[in-house]
Amino acid sequence: MKVIILAGGGGSRLFPLSRTRFPKQFLKLNGEYSLLAQTILRFLPLVRPCDMVIVTNQEYIHHVRTELIAARANEAHILLEPAARNTAPAVAFAARYCLDVLGCDVNEILYVTPSDHIIRPLKVFNENLLQAIGLAKMGKIVTLGVQPDRPETGYGYIQAGEAFNSGFCVQSFREKPDQETAESYLAAGNYYWNSGMFTFTIECFMSELAKYQLEIYALAEAGWEQMEENFAEMSSISLDYAIAEKSEELVMLPITAEWNDIGSWDAIYDVLPKDRDANALQGDCIPIECSNTLILAHSRLIGGIGLEDILVVETDDVIVVAKKGESQKVKDLVTQLKERGRIEADEPRTLYYPWGYCTVLGVGLGYKMKKIVVNPGEMLSLQMHYHRSEHWIVISGTAKVIIGESEQLLHENESAFVPQNTIHRLENPGKLPLQLIEVQNGSYLGEDDSIRFSDKYGRL
Repeated sequence: MKVIILAGGGGSRLFPLSRTRFPKQFLKLNGEYSLLAQTILRFLPLVRPCDMVIVTNQEYIHHVRTELIAARANEAHILLEPAARNTAPAVAFAARYCLDVLGCDVNEILYVTPSDHIIRPLKVFNENLLQAIGLAKMGKIVTLGVQPDRPETGYGYIQAGEAFNSGFCVQSFREKPDQETAESYLAAGNYYWNSGMFTFTIECFMSELAKYQLEIYALAEAGWEQMEENFAEMSSISLDYAIAEKSEELVMLPITAEWNDIGSWDAIYDVLPKDRDANALQGDCIPIECSNTLILAHSRLIGGIGLEDILVVETDDVIVVAKKGESQKVKDLVTQLKERGRIEADEPRTLYYPWGYCTVLGVGLGYKMKKIVVNPGEMLSLQMHYHRSEHWIVISGTAKVIIGESEQLLHENESAFVPQNTIHRLENPGKLPLQLIEVQNGSYLGEDDSIRFSDKYGRL
């Protein structure tokens, strides 16, 4: 079996923690591991890391590599989508990769899963997974459904029909319903939440593509290299629309493990531990006479007084406050921010790079101040700026600095000045993280005012 983990989505429903540049699969919401790392660890009892294919895009590749290290799964394959084309083309791309690059047989089982769910306990899920594999070996496309425990409007639904082995034939797929419809689904008893997880053989998947998505099938049949070259030509369509809603080979297997797709702040509240007043609290926060409330503090003290059924999420640049039950509308907030051209919709104050990360500490007319952390042995690109100068002040560690024709080492409390139009590079030659403050001055401070001359990570 090969596990295909879809990790390219940029979701907006967990704003402000989740942004376009740092989506939710990389967030650590319920422990020491990110949601992506938890997904990888979930399958390690059944497959080796080299049997996993992480499908993502170029922008997230360094995040994925970091999470593979955290999960001790460095041998997993990273497959980069040439363009964003939804889940059906992504899975077809992964299937072709398994055939042509990994040398899989057409009878190989593929298990397709999102990268941002919480599923527990692991033992129960593994039992469900083995059941799904058994159905897939019978030539079926298996989708996993979740028995609903409330009239949820944030999920799609699967209507179960006649029993088939350990699962059910699928009668229909339903879009996210309104409250009244969701209540009717719950009362009917044969509607399940759509988890977005599928399993099938490569042969079965390709056969269904040939029946229902000839455009994708034709490109997939041309071979992996041809598919990679022409990937952007495919229609953007989900696996649900492309195959699942049409296939006569579809079977739904109810999973008995606890499942949460962490698709809203209400869902986060559900999975976090609570105090005696049913408050879920993280960070520096003090609740007084609060109940059934979520408070996530990141960069400052938050005091809550008399709050009930409220969600408060704070980062160093945004605070979101919502009523419980209304958090699905956070995506509407993100839409408005994008329409207004607000950078907060896409970028958090802290951005991660292959060399480390930087945090914007302050911005004003003609200046920007950052904290930069460079990992041991890493370096920034050799670059130049037309419209700004930079001051570097070392907080801790050792910096190797190239400014024009000169090269020097800077230690704690030492500094350097980089004039405009001067080629420069920053490197950490030591064995400890290098931390420094960078102060930019100039008429234009955008990140696109950087001309790269060489780069260790191939970002020219």
